[in-house]
Amino acid sequence: MKKILQQLFDYKTLTRAEARSVLVDISRNAYSETEISAFITVYLMRSITLDELEGFKDALLELALPVDLGGLAVLDIVGTGGDGKNTFNISTLSSFIVAGTGNKVAKHGNYAASSISGSSNLMEQLGYSFSTDSAVLQNQLATANICFLHAPLFHPALKAVSGIRKSLGVRTFFNMLGPLVNPAGPAYQLIGVFNLEMARLYNYLFQQSATAFTIIHSLEGYDEISLTGDTRIITRNGERIASAETLGKRVVSASDIYGGHSPEESAAIFLKIIKGQGTWAQNAVVIANAAMALSCTGKYPDYEHCYQLAVESLESGNAYKSLQTLIPGS
Repeated sequence: MKKILQQLFDYKTLTRAEARSVLVDISRNAYSETEISAFITVYLMRSITLDELEGFKDALLELALPVDLGGLAVLDIVGTGGDGKNTFNISTLSSFIVAGTGNKVAKHGNYAASSISGSSNLMEQLGYSFSTDSAVLQNQLATANICFLHAPLFHPALKAVSGIRKSLGVRTFFNMLGPLVNPAGPAYQLIGVFNLEMARLYNYLFQQSATAFTIIHSLEGYDEISLTGDTRIITRNGERIASAETLGKRVVSASDIYGGHSPEESAAIFLKIIKGQGTWAQNAVVIANAAMALSCTGKYPDYEHCYQLAVESLESGNAYKSLQTLIPGS
């Protein structure tokens, strides 16, 4: 690690192979926490390169615990996190709304490193038991249309750095890797990013893949459709800017989508919304994100059709039924 650190401190970058090698060694506990912290800190001070990001991704996928979902074409809704906005769990709620439409969702998530409650914190709070058993996950998809993949269980490198990330309490390059390494290899993916630079990197990487993808970035810095302003939308066919009125029929304020002060409060907000008791602003935001996810599958004629499907899933109680099937008693 000393050689790698010196190289980085001299303002040099890593090749794809070097980046892969470092992350493989991290997963094997070859370095001390101090060395890993120093390595992570480099990327708090400068942007990650495409080669480095690809190398880190290569390592995580190479080492990932395989999962078999029976050949289903699943969808994932995932944000990079680290936007510092502390919203409620929008992507997880949107995932259940999509599941309520009958589409299969394999949600990839993790504990919060720089926010109050990540998707894994939420699912655990609701009573979900994390699993790597493909049979269990297949059964969840068959009955609830959704399963949850807790990232550290599938990725040794993420488990190795979880404590360090939590101690640092700030966004790191590991936030950027989560959306790239869902072990289920989703056929469809809605990815939220916290800045435009990250959107460009993801666009390049996903253009090389077979995944049907949509990348979203709120121009106000959210890694999801926030409806607090315009959203940049990037697909294989190009990019555009859409207004909050176009995506969610209305503009909301930052306070409308606040996520609470604790995992318990975040879970309470989640349950209120999924039971159909959310505010008009909360509902609009999760419906817009779910609609964009449905749109990215290419199964439906237009966004408006997807929006109405998302509305029906939430208002009919189908999204909540999906949660109750996945986590009895929730």
